[in-house]
Amino acid sequence: MIRTYKCPNCGANMVYNASKGMLVCESCETFKTVTEMESPGGNSPDKTSETKKDFHESYYGSSATDDFNMFTCPTCGAEILTDIHTAATFCSYCGSPTLIESRLSGEKSPSYVLPFKITKEAAREAYLKWTGRGILTPSVFVSAATIEKITGMYVPFWLYNYGAEMQMQADATRIRNERRGDVEYTHTDHFHIYRDLYAAYSHIPVDASEKMDDTTMDLLEPYHYNELTAFDMGYLAGYQAEKYNYDGNVLKDRAERRIKSYITDLTRSTIKGYATVNVIHSNVNMQPDSMDYALMPVWMLNYRFQGKNYSFIMNGQTGKVVGKLPVSKAKVAFWFFGITALVYLVANIIGLFI
Repeated sequence: MIRTYKCPNCGANMVYNASKGMLVCESCETFKTVTEMESPGGNSPDKTSETKKDFHESYYGSSATDDFNMFTCPTCGAEILTDIHTAATFCSYCGSPTLIESRLSGEKSPSYVLPFKITKEAAREAYLKWTGRGILTPSVFVSAATIEKITGMYVPFWLYNYGAEMQMQADATRIRNERRGDVEYTHTDHFHIYRDLYAAYSHIPVDASEKMDDTTMDLLEPYHYNELTAFDMGYLAGYQAEKYNYDGNVLKDRAERRIKSYITDLTRSTIKGYATVNVIHSNVNMQPDSMDYALMPVWMLNYRFQGKNYSFIMNGQTGKVVGKLPVSKAKVAFWFFGITALVYLVANIIGLFI
């Protein structure tokens, strides 16, 4: 089943507005909280059934491996084709935001969603700042057509809660000097150090999307988890979203590696005031507590330029930006020779007065 949120005042589409934190009508600007729209009488969503289509041979050729689903847009009646992981998208014909309930309901329903706080306008402005407004980047990267492609996406994450205990043994030394008459003595004191430390870790994030680069997603952290909200489809209206590709049990090793690194650094940081420290043994015991499925906000733009892929990725809550940006060789040459010519001109003018 798919869902669209309609304005109770004029019947136009409603989308989640990051600055207001509410659903806002695109036509008459009526606004409602997500809770109000879900309450009886708040919204009567249009729903249609999905039809599974096999496009392997007829559309994508025999090498394709993904299944696709066909939906009917409740606003204009056009057919919407999505892959099996898409949970929120737009109708290509009328632009209506479309939420696919079956992808995020029942056992597939996230526990939490972290709503967008950065608006599309703010994301565009951050993108222009990131590109230097085109001073050294190719002009195509700051064109209106390119900027318009910036997309808000809810990325699936698993959030892990663990308890961890580490025992660490180390040999350490302190050096002290002593002078007796004209002779100075250096003493090296040796210590055997033992630490037994316990720490609880909450909401260790691991992205569960096959399409998103793990390293990039890690660099977008941190998120402020105190703003996590119980999941509701209304927060997705006006954005794209995907359900997870990987089950939480499959990804727990990544979470455990991070936790081991965290508690190792924490334990090691308690050993201070020594000239040298040599860790001779460490052991960590982790106790999994729980894991939660959550959707996290990301603004993104992917672009292919001269055979290479470039990405602008922004944390949709904090505004932190990660990405790779090309440099225009022509613009670099222009600025170099322009500045060189200007310096030469100024030097000659000064020379006339000397």
